[in-house]
Amino acid sequence: MLSVNHVTGGYPGHDVLHDLSFEVKKGELLGIVGPNGSGKTTIFKMISGILKPQSGEILLKEKPIASYSAKQLAKVLAVLPQHAERAFPYTVKETVALGRYAHHTGWFQMWSEHDEAVVQQTMEQTGVAEFQDHYVNELSGGERQRVFLAQALAQEPEILLLDEPTNHLDLSYQKGLLDLLKKWTRETGLTVISIFHDLNLAGLYCDRLLLLEEGKINLHNNPNEVLNEERIQAVYRTTIEKHPHPTVPKPQMLLLPEKDAEELNDYRIDERHLEHREEMMTLLAPFPLRTMSSGVVGSGTGWYSTFVNRHVDKSYNCPNHQEEMRAFLEDHSIDPIETVGMMTAVQLEDVSYRLIEHEEVSVFIVVTAGGGNAVDASRSKDHDFNPMPGTINTWIFVNGTLTDEAFIQCIMTATETKAKVMQDLEIKDSLTGTIATGTPTDSILIAATQRGSHHAFAGTITTIGKLVSEGVYTCTIDALRKHEKRAHQKGVQNRGQARA
Repeated sequence: MLSVNHVTGGYPGHDVLHDLSFEVKKGELLGIVGPNGSGKTTIFKMISGILKPQSGEILLKEKPIASYSAKQLAKVLAVLPQHAERAFPYTVKETVALGRYAHHTGWFQMWSEHDEAVVQQTMEQTGVAEFQDHYVNELSGGERQRVFLAQALAQEPEILLLDEPTNHLDLSYQKGLLDLLKKWTRETGLTVISIFHDLNLAGLYCDRLLLLEEGKINLHNNPNEVLNEERIQAVYRTTIEKHPHPTVPKPQMLLLPEKDAEELNDYRIDERHLEHREEMMTLLAPFPLRTMSSGVVGSGTGWYSTFVNRHVDKSYNCPNHQEEMRAFLEDHSIDPIETVGMMTAVQLEDVSYRLIEHEEVSVFIVVTAGGGNAVDASRSKDHDFNPMPGTINTWIFVNGTLTDEAFIQCIMTATETKAKVMQDLEIKDSLTGTIATGTPTDSILIAATQRGSHHAFAGTITTIGKLVSEGVYTCTIDALRKHEKRAHQKGVQNRGQARA
């Protein structure tokens, strides 16, 4: 559809672009990205015919773009500049209708039913039909942007050039516009070439990205390849992290603000922050910790500063335990949005906690545990699913910085250690008679301060892994023995009452 072949040029006395070559296929959504001054606007102007290359050529449908008259070019290619601030005293409909000029043979050609249908359709698609009788100069910047987009679409182009199409648009219209553009490329074969400053939007919607750096092509490839963490940091000269989008297989780039001196200081989470009462146990961190958990609320990954382990009766049964838990937290003046919350059927007085240190890093472990409904995971098929309040709840607070991999390895290390405790204490699955590996509703929390020493791994024999293994092992054994002692004392008491 479009070929750029060895293009060099820019402005008198100053070449901005240097030997650019790339192709854009029919129905493709290409994003042009790069820092300020990299040549995005210059190549945009050359493709639209405003600027001529000093050398090289640009082919549109296999013909040099310079061979098209203005009207011929407008039938194939429509342009929406970055600042569509023209505010003539025309109505919205009249402004959009100007996009039909390229399809008329003269000023006095009759307005056709097709012209009317195209104008109405593009106004509907861009969300401006409701004020088609309003004057453009009365509209907000975002509304005007959509009017001029409708005007460009009214040309019925084969290629649409957009310079920052989401400029002035709020979130809902950004999404709506880009969803619409993506739909047109897929269903009508419209080719879209757009400049993006927002790398995340470009990564979400574009089929390919053209990354420019100092007037040259750094890379022209799919978003996942172009949005490489090291590449983007080098080109944009800033610190970012690449993460996958949570629901679609697209990359997202996260800016990392510079930390102030206070944030760079080490801070230790330990028993000073822990409070436990009969109804619930809480740990209040002085700042949000990065977490990965299986809590009733706050599950998954996130940043939280409040951690709650709530005691409930063994008979607890609620059709929506998440909402009930949120209501419980709110009743106790705890914000659910800032909280990881768990439930346990064991008595919180039997909690076991311990701070374990090694040189520059420490780990604070908190465990509540009971083995009454223990299950052998290898024989789980023999059990019916009957969710009960969590029995072994494990909290691991790492006073250090963990990678995503280390978070996952922490969970693996803690789980292996818990299974070893069950083996050493010979806690059995009451149904199968085999050694249990845990209980069916165990919960786990890994929370890191993300300050101080950096740890890429947390497997069983790493520095972090050793601390986690030692802490989880000793605390789980201690908590299970406390629970067993309480159960034994209760049994003796009940037998005494029965004899009396």
